[in-house]
Amino acid sequence: MKSQVEQQGIVTLTSEATESMRSSELWNDDLRPTTLKEHTWSGLNFATLWIGMCLCIPAYTMASGMISLGMNWWQAIGTIFLGNVIVLIPILLNSHAGTKFGIPYPVFARLWFGSKGAHIPSMARAIVAAGWFGINTWIGTTAIDVLLSASFSTWANLTGHTAIIFALFWALNVGVAYKGPQAIKVLSLLAAPIVGIAAIVLLIWAFTSAGGFGPILSTPSKFTTTGSFLKIFFPALTGVIAFWATLALNIPDFCRYAKNQRSQMIAQSFSLPLTMSIFSFIGIAVTSATVVIFGTALWDPVQLLAKFPPYVIFLGTIIIAIASLTINVGANIVAPARAIENLYPKRITFGLGALITGVFAILMQPWYIMSNFGNYIFGWLGTYGALLGPIDGIAIADYWLVRKKQMALQELYDPKGRYSYSSGYNKNGIYALLIGVAIPLLGLIIPGARFLWDNAWTFGLFIALFTYTYFMRNDHSILRSGEYEKITHFSTGTDTQPPEFIAK
Repeated sequence: MKSQVEQQGIVTLTSEATESMRSSELWNDDLRPTTLKEHTWSGLNFATLWIGMCLCIPAYTMASGMISLGMNWWQAIGTIFLGNVIVLIPILLNSHAGTKFGIPYPVFARLWFGSKGAHIPSMARAIVAAGWFGINTWIGTTAIDVLLSASFSTWANLTGHTAIIFALFWALNVGVAYKGPQAIKVLSLLAAPIVGIAAIVLLIWAFTSAGGFGPILSTPSKFTTTGSFLKIFFPALTGVIAFWATLALNIPDFCRYAKNQRSQMIAQSFSLPLTMSIFSFIGIAVTSATVVIFGTALWDPVQLLAKFPPYVIFLGTIIIAIASLTINVGANIVAPARAIENLYPKRITFGLGALITGVFAILMQPWYIMSNFGNYIFGWLGTYGALLGPIDGIAIADYWLVRKKQMALQELYDPKGRYSYSSGYNKNGIYALLIGVAIPLLGLIIPGARFLWDNAWTFGLFIALFTYTYFMRNDHSILRSGEYEKITHFSTGTDTQPPEFIAK
């Protein structure tokens, strides 16, 4: 019996297969595969999603950390561009699975870790995302609080004013996320042009007010040898890669709505690396101009806006809030909400998962974490990069090398299906993850092997990729030759009979 239909590269379940899975403990309306009618996201939607997420304060200030370590402006921008091009590769590879089979990240993880084992990579991604959710909520909070205090002296004297802003901004973030990915789609369409135009206006102001971009752009690199540069370059590159390594995993949460492969691939390929690089350059150029205008380098856009008249501060507050909101709901709530929902699909909805994520983010005390912003950002990025790199490698290996883009979609929702492996766990995935994490960790222990840790994401990805591929050779869960064709009806889109009828 044919249980799925492939039309123009997109696979959906037949109505008959859908009905048979509705009672499954692994199925609910958020985790089920998308229908053909739900594949509505165009290339523009993916471009605005990435532009909206990239135009954020951490991206604006990312290059500042590299310059403080000795890089000149073009070395910092080059590192940022290269890192985003590298992380774009796993993003596109994992995007293909989400687009073709219409599945969210936790369901995708069932393929390589098992129906129960999927909680391991899902929750690993969720914890990181919840941490970032708290961080970005706190960044947005402090930005709004500083700008309001600069505009209204009574606000600065109000007891608990920061806590009030945090509570309100937290509620706004969770409220938008509660509406689901379609609400995020609309938010991105609105936010991208607003924040983008604001960044360009800020760049023009800096150039005209300073009579150029000032001293930072003319400051030479502090590195006198290639070796001294590389000691800083590789950890910085790993940090840039890890910045979006989270989205490289759960990008299927968004690409499951893509109209086709071509549109999402082209849009993401241009929007991510270019936006991150251009926005980082704007941050460097504007900061360079502040040295001329104010006599000191102002890397934080909040401190910069506080020096403007009240009406500019008001507009800046709104724009920063929009930027923080967009990256938060897009990058930091969807993944943990889906992961929490996947723990108990019949009882937990996406909205409830978003609420739980918000509470967990508060418990992580982002105000305490951000008390040491620079060390935290680079230490945090490098550490979780060592965890997420191997998971990325396993996901890519399973879909592209082990299964060669073929799977039995229905069995992802069957507790007794082939993707439940042994008692719900794929031990090969667990072993590959442990090896992929352990080897880079040796760089912290063995003298002279520090390069393993400095490039933990990259080493972990390739080690886990090759290890998993080897472990999974001839695994019983792999569709045999001709099996995919037996369960799949290939539709041209002009069939005179509905898929439900054809599948019988």
